Amino acid sequence: MNYLLRRGCTLIITLLFVSMITFVLFQLIPGDPALAILGLDAEEGQIQELHAQLGLELPMHMRYIHWMSNVLKGDFGASIRFSRPVVDLIYSRLPVTLSLAIMSIGIAIIVAIPLGILAVRSHNKGSDYLISIITQLGMAIPSFWLGIIFILIFGLKLGWFIPGRYIPWNESMIGAFKSLLFPSLAMSIPVIAVIIRYLRTSLLEQMKLDYVRTAYSKGFSKKLVVYRHVLKNALIPVITVIGMMVASVLGGSLVIEQVFALPGLGRLLVASIKYRDIFLIQGIVMYIASVVIGINFIIDILYKSLDPRIQIK
Repeated sequence: MNYLLRRGCTLIITLLFVSMITFVLFQLIPGDPALAILGLDAEEGQIQELHAQLGLELPMHMRYIHWMSNVLKGDFGASIRFSRPVVDLIYSRLPVTLSLAIMSIGIAIIVAIPLGILAVRSHNKGSDYLISIITQLGMAIPSFWLGIIFILIFGLKLGWFIPGRYIPWNESMIGAFKSLLFPSLAMSIPVIAVIIRYLRTSLLEQMKLDYVRTAYSKGFSKKLVVYRHVLKNALIPVITVIGMMVASVLGGSLVIEQVFALPGLGRLLVASIKYRDIFLIQGIVMYIASVVIGINFIIDILYKSLDPRIQIK
């Protein structure tokens, strides 16, 4: 319980620092939000009036305190461009980005773990070398390039999906799945390569330890040793990598949503930066930071469930 309290306090402090850095950086970006709303031909009186409405005439520390007090109440302010509450805009785009992230990580785990185990079971054989070559290619190819190739081949040539078209889940489950399948594959392939490499290395290190030799001396087969004894210990560092990949997937969604024209948080963030929509930018960045920090918190807890001997301090 003490460990959970310490980690919870660390999580809150980290989020506080993220909020400070995010707020200060976007306040220092050149440009005036009032001019973005009113246009360059706006009169000085109109600009001053809008500054007062947005609270921009206050000192920076007062603006931060005012913003954070509202955030703690669940109010991230209103979008300058869309004239809607930031929370409503985030919730309207959240299903797309969340579905994309879950599908990408799910595909990566389902594909990478069996391939990593296969590489170890066929160590120094043809399958192992083939998987190593594929992982090298997967790590070298950017997600956005894969996305463009998927659009050209599977979208335009084969017609398996319509590029730029997104079907919500509440309209058609199959349509939504087809809309997100190839963007998810584009983001998951580099993740698959990284997970396979870490899992293979971790499994090979575990296979050299004394408890594995003891298991072999008792007559256990290699398959039984890998699945019953080695895999659980080898997954501990891999879980860390998966947690890091979640942040990578959320960052990659900014580009992939642009490539596939998906109406998610990434595309909304790019649009908000273009129009210097400060409140919307801060809200989206805080949401992404909260998700990443929260997942890292869950991963720390999973360590002890995989191996109770681990004491994280």
